Amino acid sequence: MRTALRTAVTGAVTAATLLTCGPAGATPPGPGVTGRIISQTTVGGTDYTLREITIPPGQSTGWHYHDGPLYGFVKQGTLSHFDSTCASDGVYRTGEPIREPFGPGHVHIGRNLGDTPLVLDVLYVLPHGSPFSEDAPNPGCPFQ
Repeated sequence: MRTALRTAVTGAVTAATLLTCGPAGATPPGPGVTGRIISQTTVGGTDYTLREITIPPGQSTGWHYHDGPLYGFVKQGTLSHFDSTCASDGVYRTGEPIREPFGPGHVHIGRNLGDTPLVLDVLYVLPHGSPFSEDAPNPGCPFQ
């Protein structure tokens, strides 16, 4: 477990950038989107959680932001990432690293526009007790 967490953190430190307000109403993840905890620990006031996220073809994470930074990589498929201006701010393919900034100023959505499941390994670095994500309303984009 610790080796997996250490590997994710090391990869994140050397990784390039990614993952990363409007009408009311949170947007939930699409059907079939799942998250599985691989490893979890708390050091001081910070929770470190390594999760595997799977997004079926045609589905999305829903609009959200995080209370701390995220680091990871695409294990399978292609992640299409959009910011709160509805603009694409990255397309990430199998083997590519990802990084998401945090806070309510970084509302975003991850979408699987491909025809195979998208699988991500993500390290969450969050204040102790924080949720993995905070729901946000669609900022007015024509897609969910």
